[in-house]
Amino acid sequence: MSEPSYDELKAELEKMKAAKVRTGELTFKVSEKGAVSVYGLGRFPVTLYQEQWMRLLGVSEDIKTFIKENSAKLKVKE
Repeated sequence: MSEPSYDELKAELEKMKAAKVRTGELTFKVSEKGAVSVYGLGRFPVTLYQEQWMRLLGVSEDIKTFIKENSAKLKVKE
């Protein structure tokens, strides 16, 4: 079996990159330890236990208010 050419390797690399295109969709999974993991926000999942998620969701309006009040200081990731 012969070695692949540069062009063949480059095409394969592009195909692999295209397969990893992020849709921006959030997905949820139960971790091995029984926590909720949210995928799609960044490079790594955000994983919290049920009670932590409930506590965080309970102050969601406070978080939104905080973000609005500090929007001038906050960066937006594109």
